[in-house]
This record gives sequence, structure tokens and C-alpha cells, in this order.
Amino acid sequence: MSTFIQQLPALLGVVIGALGSYLVVMRGEQVRFRQERATRWEERRLTVYADWARALKQSITLAYRVASHLGNDPHPHPLSPEEAAPLMAEATDARDPSGEALLLLGSPEVVEKARAWVVTVMRMEEFLRAGTRDPRAWQELLERQRAGREAYYVAVREDLALPPGHSARWQLQAPPPHHGDGGPLNRGEGAQR
Repeated sequence: MSTFIQQLPALLGVVIGALGSYLVVMRGEQVRFRQERATRWEERRLTVYADWARALKQSITLAYRVASHLGNDPHPHPLSPEEAAPLMAEATDARDPSGEALLLLGSPEVVEKARAWVVTVMRMEEFLRAGTRDPRAWQELLERQRAGREAYYVAVREDLALPPGHSARWQLQAPPPHHGDGGPLNRGEGAQR
């Protein structure tokens, strides 16, 4: 029995070491599981955020085209309100599933910025349904829409801990007009989208 008592501390050391190793491995697995789960949810939120922006952008592009038909916007592909009506209804319907996913998975800050952005887009659509011909008022709506989009993207980047991104505001240089002699006249004017 004295041999057993002499080996008892070593046996206890092995048991304690094995238990400690087990606990460390289990703790590591839990941490890894949580990290993987967080990564999956971030990927899903990124997809939801991008889907929402894409769906809303379809409505915005149609609005630009109708505004061009009404003389409010320089979009190169005008579309009459009659031709646009079914397309706009389709784009609005396409926003609904994206909006529901956004409400389910989005952070409160992102959802609030998305709400502000879509409200501005809805005002743009109302402006066009009324057949308004007022380029200055349209330009004000465009600026509010651009600010809403930018605020949405800033909130998304903050929520997903992404680095700051581009504001998506850039100048598109208009092609220089030509003189009667074929030479370009450079006035440095540009248009913003």
C-alpha cells in the first residue's frame, strides 16, 4: 500500500492535468464557436444590408429616369411615368422582403438610417407621381437622398466594424461642347450623380 501512497501525488497530478487540459480545450472550443457564430451573423447582416441598398437603388434609378422625362433630371434614358409605373411597383414590392430582413437582423442605428433614406425615396416617388416639373426642388430631393444613402453606409460600416469608405459622391465630367470649327470649348462643368 505504501507504493500506492507514494504514487498518489503523481496520479493526482495526471488527473488534475488531464482535467485542466480538458477544460482548456472546452473553453477554446466555446470561444471558437462564438467567434464563428459572430462571423456568420456579420456575413448575413452584410448581405441583408447590401440587398436593401440594391433594392432601394432600383427605385432610385427609375425615379431618375422618370424625372428626366419630366425635365427635372439629366439622366440619359428618360422613361415616361406610364411606362415606369409597373416597373416602380415591381421595385417597391422587391424592397419589402429586404426591408423585413433588415428589421430582423439590422442594428437599431442601421435600421433608423435605412428608414430615413427610404422616406426620402418615397418623397421622390410622390414628387414624380404628381407630375411635378421643378428641377430645383428635384435637386433638393436628390441631395437629401444622397445624404440619406451616405448616412446609411456610414451606419453599416460602423455596425460591421469596417473601415471608412467612399461617400459615393463624385463629379462626372460633361463632354466638352464643340465650337463650330470643331474645337472643344472647355468650361469645366460637371454633373454629379
